[in-house]
Amino acid sequence: MARKVLVAMSGGVDSSVAAFLLKEQGYEIVGAHMKLWDYAEVGGDIYRDGRCCTIDSITDCRIVCDAIDAPFYVLNMSKQFRCDVIDNFVAEYKAGRTPNPCIRCNTDLKWNAFLRKAEEIGCDFIATGHYAKIEKRDNGRYCLRKGVDSTRDQAYVLWGITQEALAKTLMPLGGLNKSEVRQIATKHDLRTAEKAESREICFVADDDYRRFLRDWDDKHGLVAAPGEIVHTDGTVLGRHEGTAYFTIGQRRGLGIAYPTPLYVQKVDVANHRVIVGGDESLFQSELSAEGVNWVAIEAPGEPFEAEVKIRYRHKPAPALVTPLTDGSVRVTFKQKQRAITPGQSAVFFDDDILLGGGVIA
Repeated sequence: MARKVLVAMSGGVDSSVAAFLLKEQGYEIVGAHMKLWDYAEVGGDIYRDGRCCTIDSITDCRIVCDAIDAPFYVLNMSKQFRCDVIDNFVAEYKAGRTPNPCIRCNTDLKWNAFLRKAEEIGCDFIATGHYAKIEKRDNGRYCLRKGVDSTRDQAYVLWGITQEALAKTLMPLGGLNKSEVRQIATKHDLRTAEKAESREICFVADDDYRRFLRDWDDKHGLVAAPGEIVHTDGTVLGRHEGTAYFTIGQRRGLGIAYPTPLYVQKVDVANHRVIVGGDESLFQSELSAEGVNWVAIEAPGEPFEAEVKIRYRHKPAPALVTPLTDGSVRVTFKQKQRAITPGQSAVFFDDDILLGGGVIA
């Protein structure tokens, strides 16, 4: 009897091809689209918006599932998504941090709630269209490896997945390039073959998180506290409408004039201040990360060397990772790194193997 897989389908080409390939490999496929947010809350054009959770995306999923003779369902997870992802997104910015909602969504929704749903309907596995590979190591642990397409690799955003979840997950695109995925979709006349992709935050319609935060406050009767923009030498250079609208390393949109370029160095929420300074001040050699999840290895008891990535588009840099007694880690880079940002993730790699990760404190 064929093993049953619940495939997370966004309406894009990647998840469509993932479902197709698994069908070709002999699995029994069930397609499911997670309805994560409502237009009434986040805004956007319900007819022209190309993101996930739109009418067009749901229709595309259904047509692809019809083409591969697989049942298709829409799972309404908007309530949990708001609590676990959107509310956290807003709270983190208001706390002076810069969150990565995709990581939170992966950990709490796709490899928690979605996996439970798969178990409820009798599926053996879940599957996604992520560009990463899952392997079982000699030490008995499941590990994640970077996808072969370095321009699409998504291992960085998957550090929060548990061993139990990895054991029940399939990622059929990890060994493919994006161009090959498009070719497969075209060859087999999948509706999503030429569909454009979005790498931005799915629930922010125009990719403008500041606009989103302002609208969110307006809808919930909240008012951001204004404050001062202050140079690192103590000089007050101007005022701002709220600390939540700033992130470490930001240059544009400061609303101040100065002879040389200035960048956000620190967001001081307690004193309603945004601290700015020159680019050279953004470089630091150390960070701490909390909420660490170990993937390819057990929690280590001694410091070890790794390549550490501090944001999605950051080139991993050599560092010493020191485990601390409270479960967090201290990361010391061999060379200073620019704009280490609280709220983003520090992810540890050994070549292409994801060792673990945590949230920068």
